[in-house]
Amino acid sequence: MTTTGTFNKPIENLGLGGAGSVAYNLSEAELYEEAIRRGEAKLTSGGALVAETGQHTGRSAKDKFIVRTDANEDKIWWDGNKAMTPESFETLFEDFKAHLAGKDLFVQDLVGGADPRHQLPVRVVTEYAWHNLFIRNLLIRPEKADLASFETDMLIIDLPSFRADPERHGCRSETVIACDLDRKIVLIGGTSYAGEMKKSVFTALNYLLPEADVMPMHCSANVGSEGDTAVFFGLSGTGKTTLSADPSRTLIGDDEHGWSDEGVFNFEGGCYAKTIRLSAEAEPEIYATTQRFGTVLENVILDDSRDPDFDDGTLTENTRCAYPLHFIPNASETGQAGNPKNIIMLTADAFGVMPPIARLTPEQAMYTFLSGYTAKVAGTEKGVTEPEATFSTCFGAPFMPRHPTEYGNLLRSKIADHGVTCWLVNTGWTGGAYGVGNRMPIKATRALLAAALDGSLNESEFRIDPFFGFEVPVSVAGVDDSLLDPRATWPDQDAYDAQAAKLVDMFRENFRKFESHVDAAVNNAAPTVRMAAE
Repeated sequence: MTTTGTFNKPIENLGLGGAGSVAYNLSEAELYEEAIRRGEAKLTSGGALVAETGQHTGRSAKDKFIVRTDANEDKIWWDGNKAMTPESFETLFEDFKAHLAGKDLFVQDLVGGADPRHQLPVRVVTEYAWHNLFIRNLLIRPEKADLASFETDMLIIDLPSFRADPERHGCRSETVIACDLDRKIVLIGGTSYAGEMKKSVFTALNYLLPEADVMPMHCSANVGSEGDTAVFFGLSGTGKTTLSADPSRTLIGDDEHGWSDEGVFNFEGGCYAKTIRLSAEAEPEIYATTQRFGTVLENVILDDSRDPDFDDGTLTENTRCAYPLHFIPNASETGQAGNPKNIIMLTADAFGVMPPIARLTPEQAMYTFLSGYTAKVAGTEKGVTEPEATFSTCFGAPFMPRHPTEYGNLLRSKIADHGVTCWLVNTGWTGGAYGVGNRMPIKATRALLAAALDGSLNESEFRIDPFFGFEVPVSVAGVDDSLLDPRATWPDQDAYDAQAAKLVDMFRENFRKFESHVDAAVNNAAPTVRMAAE
């Protein structure tokens, strides 16, 4: 990836000379001191830093914009991305510079991408010390000796106290995430949610890497002792982080990766895990990271002893912890592994009609990837009172600048080139929809995944699902056979048929926007009622 060196020290080169003090590449301890001294965060009993993000407890997807230029006009998926004019961006940039006058700033020089052939060096300028620690945890940290000559190619300026003017800046509200992908500059204002920074790097890599025939993926990844790499796609709440943190396998990363001809590589140097109802018993590796110095906790409630209460969702259900990858005992030191042997596409089906695991053809895998299905359940979001289907194409629509079929075709090509086996795993409900049925037993999910990853599941007898058309194993050692047939787990099987047909219709309606962009084989992979359920 071309490096211009535009954003090298000092930041005065960018016209930011009016700022107060500027601290470059402070250590974890130094950033702790600054965050606590400035009243940004508190120290927990276990040594982690905890901060609150105010009204923004998640991403502000409706306030994210990409600068529309002649160079990217035909490259960006404008139906899925909001445009900002170059003139509005320049005005915003100048106002960001003016807003910095007299403010103390924190700068980290970091890297997105563990593969040196496809790295994106990034300079991050933050107003908050704890934001600087967050991004230091999440991206890859160069060796200290290399910082003096380090050249960066992307700039992120993160100013929570800035308030955008929609009329002046061509945005929607006082919150703005503006991405100039040609110049590789991102301006984040009006939000204290730190995750906007890491997702901006992901967005940039999603734009840049396909031109190098590298597939950017919103996924976790791990590798077994035999070098068998597995990739886990899935939206929030489907188990992507939990299932990839397997003590018997080496963790490559938990959220963002690239897939080149040489293999899979992590974009990040850390993990950003959900902590709501986190426990030492269910997720010991992740829980342990929350009890040590260096981890950043977001919106986690502390009790009188400064112990985190992970069951308390008072501020948000989207409580998080951000920690460097080496806090996980079995994490990869290189962030790289070979080409995948298995791809797992995760869904939390709150309608209760999908089997716990199914094998997909390459065409079904592309259809599933472009659909990006999971379901929200009642109570997790305001106004959601019954299961609600969510389709986020490529399992990460907010971060995909290019048309989804560009990523889908790239994935399909790599699956074919490397003979990858694809699986759909449902971590949602069985025996009925949410509120009636039960959550899929994690023990069964882990047993099915183990059989898929070690290859033994391929030797099972399979049936064709009458609604979705994929292959479902009939029997797997250690798993109740009835669980593998979701219809049999429902007390009212006619109700199951009606619910499954309803979900099939949702899939087909959602996919209409892609039908003209994919070939007949992928369109024919759509779910349908192939036969009367028995």
